[in-house]
Amino acid sequence: MRSSVLALALLLGTTSLTLAAPPAPATSPAAPLIERAKFFGNPSRTQAKLSPDGKWLSWIAPRDGVLNIWVAPASDPTKAKALTAEKVRPIRQYFWSPDGKMILFVNDKGGDENFVLYGVTVATGEQRTLTPQEKTRVDIVGTSHRIKDRILVGLNNRDPRWFDVYSLDLAKGALTLVFKNDGYAGVTADEDLKIRLAGKSRPDGGTDFFRVVDNKVEAQPLGAVGLEDSLTTNPLGYTEDGKTLYWIDSRGRDTAALIAQDAATGATQVVGQSAKADVGEILADPKTGVVQAYAVDYLRTEWTALDPKIGAELDFLKTQLKGDIHITSRTDDDSAWIVVVDPVTAPAATYRFDRKAHTLTKLFVNRPELEGADLSAMHPVEIKARDGLTLVSYLTLPAGADSKGDGHPDQPLPMVLFVHGGPWARDGYGYNGYHQWLANRGYAVLSVNYRGSTGFGKNFITAGNLQWGRKMHDDLIDAVDWAVKQGITTKDKVAIMGGSYGGYATLAGLTFTPDAFACGVDIVGPSNLATLLKTIPPYWEAGKQQFYKRMGDPTTEDGRQLLHDASPLFKAADIKKPLLIGQGANDPRVNQAESDQIVKAMKEKNIPVTYILFPDEGHGFARPENSIAFNAAAEQFLGACLGGRAEPFGTALKGSSITVPDGAQFTPGLQAALAAK
Repeated sequence: MRSSVLALALLLGTTSLTLAAPPAPATSPAAPLIERAKFFGNPSRTQAKLSPDGKWLSWIAPRDGVLNIWVAPASDPTKAKALTAEKVRPIRQYFWSPDGKMILFVNDKGGDENFVLYGVTVATGEQRTLTPQEKTRVDIVGTSHRIKDRILVGLNNRDPRWFDVYSLDLAKGALTLVFKNDGYAGVTADEDLKIRLAGKSRPDGGTDFFRVVDNKVEAQPLGAVGLEDSLTTNPLGYTEDGKTLYWIDSRGRDTAALIAQDAATGATQVVGQSAKADVGEILADPKTGVVQAYAVDYLRTEWTALDPKIGAELDFLKTQLKGDIHITSRTDDDSAWIVVVDPVTAPAATYRFDRKAHTLTKLFVNRPELEGADLSAMHPVEIKARDGLTLVSYLTLPAGADSKGDGHPDQPLPMVLFVHGGPWARDGYGYNGYHQWLANRGYAVLSVNYRGSTGFGKNFITAGNLQWGRKMHDDLIDAVDWAVKQGITTKDKVAIMGGSYGGYATLAGLTFTPDAFACGVDIVGPSNLATLLKTIPPYWEAGKQQFYKRMGDPTTEDGRQLLHDASPLFKAADIKKPLLIGQGANDPRVNQAESDQIVKAMKEKNIPVTYILFPDEGHGFARPENSIAFNAAAEQFLGACLGGRAEPFGTALKGSSITVPDGAQFTPGLQAALAAK
């Protein structure tokens, strides 16, 4: 089953405040200081994949300091060669062509998210630009095991709001229009690369689903979802014979189940479900597309096998590997898998699993420089919000700070509340570079799945509707109160930090609850929800009504007031605590103006703020040089605020495009580091 939906990408997440020299640390972790570059520099190798025919092994690894794609004969990984030669922007995602002759990857320029599709022939190393259109974004609509010489792609060059579907001849690079899209959020194709289903957004924020026959959409929908099901119901794709359509579906229930629908009759059957969380992942037979196992992630990911043979394989892997297991690649004949194991307290390792011989071969560790390091355990916890909702959260403590190993430190620690973006996303269990880095600096780190987070059923998402800066923020405050009561931290030693919605939460924390946090670190966070909605990318048109219904409708007076009241910009004068802001100049989701305007408002009130801007980044920092530079400033900032440890700047700004339009003097060492750059 290799169909994909043109899914909607969601968002996201006193005046004398000069920071003095850091006070004595509140704790003295026994673990040695780990260099930040080991957390945020390039991985040595990552994202291993087997070619469909099993002849080649590929992965992403640095070439001249930039992440590129490498290939080797599967029988001898030591004979690897770099297949691409990107010089600036790292390659972060790629896949094999169905015939195994090419590697396909997407990349953008400077974080603008106008992704272009490139193809590289493995035998010759020839690279071609397959979607050369300017100011255009490509989506992969469908690939097939049966049809090897072409794939389906979506392009929004005709109308930036909608993705027309093209058949792409991989050998010739020719694009042939298949489906002219005038208002459909996404389409689903079968193994014959025929479009079978199209989804259209409704004024209520829901979606109508229509059959497509001979690339023409039927007049009447075969099914529909309302707003409450819109983030928890989506088609997954068809089986190889085209007779069964799988869904992740929450209609008539709270948590999303795995549903099999008879494509001819419309009859449905529940294949997998959980009362606690949504079905989130599947394993499907590469030949038939029949689902063989599904995963549910509540506190941790748990797999349920539907096929006894797959169940036996998963059980075998669990006995051989210590940590959470992920199957990331399978050959067409299913004789070999790529398996990644995440032990949390050690870097992830990648294995080849040969099913016939039943042997595991270790291929690499993604960050070997962290092997043997004192990494910290992650503790899943359930926190009750004031209205009774359960907030699945994750706590990390510094190595050596928890002698009993029960998730409670021997003495209270300064804490960083690290808030996920989206907000329609979630935190999960596993190795987290930010958690490990901050814990190594002496902080407890807490990440909270506040209401509106995905994965815990539609009612949990709905509880976040129109609650930006309100009950969603109350959940974060409740989690901090829980941590104080548990003896994990003290009320005066908590910082808030996050990107996208997490950046917004940081700004909300320092404005709406100005005494709740000691300081904040905002990364690409919106400050004015009205201007945020005005500047969302045009290709999010299909999701606009969802934004309006879940955030506030800017076309109504009540909605405009709601957005105004939830915007930190208009409470900037209330900021009392130190603030560090990081922004990418090319961010298409949260425009630079979102950071510019709150910095301007603070300066007008003589409120200090450090503002770091990267001219070659977008929504987050893709280049490791920029991540390292920003986090070097962040740990000095947090060290001065909370008293944790901090690695000196050293050469952290080398190779970075970092600029500091305002307030370098408010972060210790930043001015000197800029001067030495």
